[in-house]
Amino acid sequence: MFDPAAKVESINPRLLTKVEEARSLVRDGYIPQVRALACNNGLSWNESAQGAIARAGFGEQVTWEHVSPERLVKILQASRPVKDTLQLSGKAIFEDMNFSRILVGRIAASEIANLIDRHGERLLERNIRRYLGLQGNRVNDGIKKTLEDEAEKHNFYFYNNGITMTCDSFTYNALQSGDYQLRVENLQIINGGQTCMTIFKTLQGPQLDLFPAGAYVLLRLYQLPQESEDLVRKVTYATNSQNPVDLRDLRSNEELQKRLETDLEQLGYVYRRKRSNAGARATDITSGVAAEAILSVWRKKPHQAKFFTREHFGKLYDQIFTERLNGAQVVLAVLIYRIAENRRKRPEPTDPDFVRYASCFIAMQMGERLLRDLGLGVSEISHRNVGEAVALLERSRDAYFVGATEDIAQALRKLYGDRDISLQQLSATFRRGDLIEQL
Repeated sequence: MFDPAAKVESINPRLLTKVEEARSLVRDGYIPQVRALACNNGLSWNESAQGAIARAGFGEQVTWEHVSPERLVKILQASRPVKDTLQLSGKAIFEDMNFSRILVGRIAASEIANLIDRHGERLLERNIRRYLGLQGNRVNDGIKKTLEDEAEKHNFYFYNNGITMTCDSFTYNALQSGDYQLRVENLQIINGGQTCMTIFKTLQGPQLDLFPAGAYVLLRLYQLPQESEDLVRKVTYATNSQNPVDLRDLRSNEELQKRLETDLEQLGYVYRRKRSNAGARATDITSGVAAEAILSVWRKKPHQAKFFTREHFGKLYDQIFTERLNGAQVVLAVLIYRIAENRRKRPEPTDPDFVRYASCFIAMQMGERLLRDLGLGVSEISHRNVGEAVALLERSRDAYFVGATEDIAQALRKLYGDRDISLQQLSATFRRGDLIEQL
């Protein structure tokens, strides 16, 4: 089903359309993540069946889950309030405020796993999202790896933002100095549901009881007035709607980014390694634009530059921002990229249709022509010759653009012949990497 080269036989025609849609995405470079739910009235599969799954060699791309009557009953009983006891670790802060009560403390990861094991998704009725899984989710996968790392799990408390829960009431023994046991009524997780479910998925099964202490998470528990359903809604919204921090923000203080900022400043440009609301000028270069330009022009991966922007500061970061990268190379790549991108936004009447989709591919070919005329390799571009390179680019920009579009037109003819290519086909072609081989 997920192998585009395989022949699919004996399949419902309506299902076939969905299968072919999935296979076209696989052909375009998307990696499928499959979740198989095996349902029955009894026990889960045995060790022999587990061995068969392992021998199939699907790896982490396919996850298997057993759905039993108990699981279905938990779903059907989701409206029943959760009443339970939480075991905290160490000191805790209790405070009354505005007819509500607040607790801030520390709870073991194993305690969270046991809580989810007892009540399941009944705890997440007020959470804004269902569980997003481990495969294909960078944050959840990072949580799992930290919990499984003997050296790192003790730092889990510092790496995680914590869990926020609400309840109608909680009681505890105020005569204790720590390690409180809380009795809670109508407990709900309103922020941190992904953390809780990932902890449970990581620690579930026989290893849950054997999991050693050491991994803790910050807990915020709010006892809110029972009649203030609107307040609960607002707290849920507020705790889940902060400005998100993306990978670009996390990379902004690395030494390489600081060095590029200094390099570009010496060349008369401003490198914006951090996001801001400042107005953009012609001499401003953001790290996001720099990443897309470098990946297109110098790394020759234009399809990833345009369609994998989420990974520019993730999986692709080390390919883009190598230690040998300097400010001159960044400036030249961005100037080339801007020429192609501006033409994509405002094409000339005589430009071929593919110009609207091919800016990163055009930038790649323009960069190749520029290096050829300079007689230099990418690694030889530096502050010593960047002025000459920029001047040559300005003089020859139109010729480079026309030459790049002719390269791409010829590559398209090799792929499709002389027949007309629809806009949908053009869009898909520049989303894939097969055109790069022709170029």
